[in-house]
Amino acid sequence: MQELLGGKGANLAEMTNLGLPVPPGYIITTEACRYFLENNSYPQSFEEEHGTAIRQLENDMGKKFGDPADPLLVSVRSGAAVSMPGMMDTILNLGLNDESVEGLATKTQNPRFAYDAYRRFIQMFSNVVLGLDMEKFEHILEEAKKKRGYTQDTQLTAEDLKELIDMYKQIVMAETGQAFPSEPMRQLDLAILAVFGSWDNERAIKYRRINNIHGLLGTAVNVQAMVYGNMGETSGTGVAFTRNPSNGDREFFGEFLCNAQGEDVVAGIRTPNPIAELEQVMPEVYATLIQIKDQLEKHYADMQDIEFTIQEGRLFILQTRNGKRTARAALRIAIELVEEGLINKETAVMKVDPHALEQLLHPQLDPTAQKNVIARGLPASPGAATGKIVFTADEAVYEVEQGEKVILVRRETSPEDIHGMHVAEGILTSTGGMTSHAAVVARGMGKTCIAGCADLQIDAKAKTIKAHDQIYREGDILTLDGTSGEVIVGDVPKIESEISGDLQTILEWADDFREMHVRANADTPHDAEVARKFGAQGIGLCRTEHMFFDESRIDIMRKVIVSTDEKTRRAYLEELLPFQKEDFAGLFKVMAGHPVTIRLLDPPLHEFLPNSDAKILELAEGMGMTFQELKTITENLHEVNPMLGHRGCRLGITYPEIYEMQVRAITEAAIEVSKHGETAIVEIEVPLIATASELKHVRQMIESVVSGYGSQINFIYKVGTMIEIPRACLTANEIAEHADFFSFGTNDLTQTTFGISRDDAGKFISYYVDHNIIERDPAETIDVDGVGKLMHIAVTLGRENKPDLEVGICGEQGGDPKSIEFCQKIGLNYVSCSPYRVPVARLAAAQAAIKLK
Repeated sequence: MQELLGGKGANLAEMTNLGLPVPPGYIITTEACRYFLENNSYPQSFEEEHGTAIRQLENDMGKKFGDPADPLLVSVRSGAAVSMPGMMDTILNLGLNDESVEGLATKTQNPRFAYDAYRRFIQMFSNVVLGLDMEKFEHILEEAKKKRGYTQDTQLTAEDLKELIDMYKQIVMAETGQAFPSEPMRQLDLAILAVFGSWDNERAIKYRRINNIHGLLGTAVNVQAMVYGNMGETSGTGVAFTRNPSNGDREFFGEFLCNAQGEDVVAGIRTPNPIAELEQVMPEVYATLIQIKDQLEKHYADMQDIEFTIQEGRLFILQTRNGKRTARAALRIAIELVEEGLINKETAVMKVDPHALEQLLHPQLDPTAQKNVIARGLPASPGAATGKIVFTADEAVYEVEQGEKVILVRRETSPEDIHGMHVAEGILTSTGGMTSHAAVVARGMGKTCIAGCADLQIDAKAKTIKAHDQIYREGDILTLDGTSGEVIVGDVPKIESEISGDLQTILEWADDFREMHVRANADTPHDAEVARKFGAQGIGLCRTEHMFFDESRIDIMRKVIVSTDEKTRRAYLEELLPFQKEDFAGLFKVMAGHPVTIRLLDPPLHEFLPNSDAKILELAEGMGMTFQELKTITENLHEVNPMLGHRGCRLGITYPEIYEMQVRAITEAAIEVSKHGETAIVEIEVPLIATASELKHVRQMIESVVSGYGSQINFIYKVGTMIEIPRACLTANEIAEHADFFSFGTNDLTQTTFGISRDDAGKFISYYVDHNIIERDPAETIDVDGVGKLMHIAVTLGRENKPDLEVGICGEQGGDPKSIEFCQKIGLNYVSCSPYRVPVARLAAAQAAIKLK
């Protein structure tokens, strides 16, 4: 019942049913929260039900809420269906006022405890409910201790605490203009409203966005009778994990404090003690806690995070939940739970978050290292990278040739920067989103990338970066954490990763359950080798345009583009043929026996062209043209909207000699590799098809070129198309007549379906997500209702014509677990993603198959 009661409430109810020592309480549901947020009022029956719940709690405890002689005090905590630590602080000791604190002191015969509880309550309530700065109260507390020569809060006497309480109430009056609320029901009403309101506060919204939490009603409110850990040295509070959350070792892991309450352990107010020491301090309590932690772990069949309070030697359990853990710990725990017979392998595979694997697949920063973080951007490509700041691709190449490591810093990258990106350790941009050029290319290369870092002002001319009034210059050292999006000054130690041990075990189990194949998007033999190391079963996308941006090729390609007659173009293409043949042969060798999907050229033409007068003059001189002649040609090739312009198959149809050269290179490379005993499985992909006639036209050209090699053909090949335009989805039955396979290019399919540019969407998409206009950035995960519906139509129509039609996905969403689950549902044969996301996709594909089953 987590969706209704919240995770905290559901587990409290479950532990109560198990007979564990849980303080009595009641839960206000997430439905009530949603109703209030939408209507600014409680549901009709709320007041009556709430009154009944309080009376039941009073009966359970034998105390009255608001009784000045023996008051019932409660804690108020939030609790969404998904754990959201830090969304809202806890309020303890609610119900105290100037009269009942005296009654509590008399009843417990412990005035110091009573006034300490009241002091804590005013501080928590003022911060969480009234919105006052906690620092104001902490400052007074520290001054009071300093004045008296105390080092610990526990040294404050009852009289000291009375003075603090008066000073706290003066802060509330000064800051709000009103006295601190003294009527207990008023306190409770305000606390409930604060919990409801916390659902839409900035930090809760950011937390849900960062962790991709969507579709929840709101937060529940847990009201529990208070138990007290600050009643002396036989009392205390603690937090413990049934296993080590850092490495997964089977050890009781946690901390506790004697004579402490609530958040003291996690707030860092005092230095806590290791949980093992509790055995010496309170052996009976420790023995009970060990018994309960074992019972909870077996019941939930997972590592638990437990909060507890000890009141005068009596143990109470305040919370249990599946504990947060590192990726490394998640793997170890899942495997050990199988070995202990608590779960099976299928359940173990489901317990590991695929996203978490990215922590293990790239070099990571040493978590114990000191960091000077100067900015945060979008974590576009995970990993960790350190190097000298450079501002151009040419500078990057030069510095690397001198033996330096560099971070390429750009406002945004373009295909012109590919050589610099290739040699750089990491890429940092101030604009662009998760599917900007920098992000997409970096992920494909396995490069660390932080994109859209708006905290930075990049001045490429002055060769400076400004961050919060600090200036950093070319040559200064930066470290990028592509997992968190942090930009750090200086070199931070790193930890290398590999697939072995627990990770290898879980992935092998996952492979037993998954039904879809996993391929990689790879453009070079090195990328392909990385992909194979991570378990890729082929290449789902080789982007041939990336092969032309090397310095030795770009000038030749530029001459092809600006040539004004076919004969000249063909002459330059002959110069490119050996390069292309070498590229493809390298891929076929690495992927021997596995399919390699090669997309024919698909860039807007102007992206190849020189973008400065100096470069235009240099090219013109090399071609025997005047500067103005070439300048006119390049201006004519410029397009208003390149994404929808002269690219893809349109380029191959109007300049067939380009595609002919590429098909020749593919064919000759496959013949050569096959002659040496390797099996080349070739899939030639025609991009940006909108009509069946386009594919028919290009396929005829492809088959004509291949057939020209006659009996030399000693390899398997297919011809298919990338589906990336809505019209292609809607006419997929016609297109399938000429296709052996479909591959969804969901980057462009998303852009053409939404009518947005991925490079410009960053200006408003984050606002849309923050204000619940859309749940997630459609560039990150497949938009099931729109893009997904088109994909489903294309699969259905295509297989009506060809039941055995192979269909895959190669867009960026091919490595996104939610998108992979959707691909499983609509019957795709494979997903393809960047090499470093292959293990993520293997695990996600297994989980998708298990869920669907």
